Amino acid sequence: MANTTSAQKALRGSAAKKLVNNSRRNRIRTFVKKVADAIKAGDQKKALEAFGPLESEIMRGVTKRVIKLNTAARKLSRLSAQIRKISAK
Repeated sequence: MANTTSAQKALRGSAAKKLVNNSRRNRIRTFVKKVADAIKAGDQKKALEAFGPLESEIMRGVTKRVIKLNTAARKLSRLSAQIRKISAK
């Protein structure tokens, strides 16, 4: 437990930020899952429709420092490559 009042206040703030960040991270995972399901189904049109909101949600996570920029770029790059593979089939 924190010893000083300022440390206790920081602890409360940290707990509040954790809740917000976890909900943001879960929201990103939900969007990723939608795109992944469309890719598995082989539906390129549906995957592209889901990819737009995913991209903005991931970049919002980057600006809010929930995920790092390189991690976001890697996820987007891999998903877009999988969507492109659908059209090649």
